[in-house]
Amino acid sequence: MSQLTRVWVLSDNAERYAELMTGARQWGQQVHAIVYGAEQASRLQALGADSVTVLEPHSDLQRIENFAETLAALIEQQSAGQPALLLMTTTKRCKALGARLSVLLNATLVNDATAVSIDASGVCAQHRMYGGLAFGKEKLNSALAIITLAPGVMEPAATDPSHTCPVITAEYIAPRHEIRCRQRRAKTLSSVDLSKAKRVVGVGRGLAAQDDLAMVRELASVLGAEVGCSRPIAEGENWMERERYVGVSGVLLKSDLYLTLGISGQIQHMVGGNGAKVIVAINKDKNAPIFNYADYGLVGDIYKVVPALIDALSH
Repeated sequence: MSQLTRVWVLSDNAERYAELMTGARQWGQQVHAIVYGAEQASRLQALGADSVTVLEPHSDLQRIENFAETLAALIEQQSAGQPALLLMTTTKRCKALGARLSVLLNATLVNDATAVSIDASGVCAQHRMYGGLAFGKEKLNSALAIITLAPGVMEPAATDPSHTCPVITAEYIAPRHEIRCRQRRAKTLSSVDLSKAKRVVGVGRGLAAQDDLAMVRELASVLGAEVGCSRPIAEGENWMERERYVGVSGVLLKSDLYLTLGISGQIQHMVGGNGAKVIVAINKDKNAPIFNYADYGLVGDIYKVVPALIDALSH
């Protein structure tokens, strides 16, 4: 068995469906997309879904986690007890939904999978362990396997605007304990998706002040790159958005170039940076672990090297 009969895909981030569809096509004979809101149906038709099921929000306070009972009934009806897979993204909401579905459907759940394989014995999923120091491979023994797929694992599927498929609306089944939003507060969001960037300039603790990000952004502009950072810059100093943090629990890069500035190179960070094709490191500490990962390294003060690079690349 190299493929399952059915694979469902679901994401609360519309941009991730293309990656999920690539995996679903590889691992399933039939791919059934589940979307939150009818406006997403045409997108999934163009990505090649065999059918699209719409979860219609019932109010502004409706959350995707509240569709666990609805999805459980839908999957039970369509799978008929046959081996199947529900593939979702690694967002907080999809993980919460996956946990509820695993209980309702007595299904095995693996989060943050970096690889999936299917053979005669069933479905296996690989994921990082011990802060990225090792990989674990789990066999999912239940008839339904639930997997949240890490971003960047699959290449996005191509679209075909001429492709059509049936679109149905799921009958909503209210949960016994609904999750409701009592308050909304504005949050500064970043539109960047580092997992899709071709070039990334990453900055770490070697940066002395938040104002110094200006020279990092200038260098990134000259290189046509996005700016990323290590975890302390995003979650310790709060100098940059959470979406720009590269690491084991942040973004996993697939870029052509990753230029690191003042990043020591701890394993938790390099799990996210190692996917880059070329890594260039600049650090004043010649013993920094980052040089063990770098294709090219320069021992130097970023406050001297970065302005020199900007000057050289601008001419």
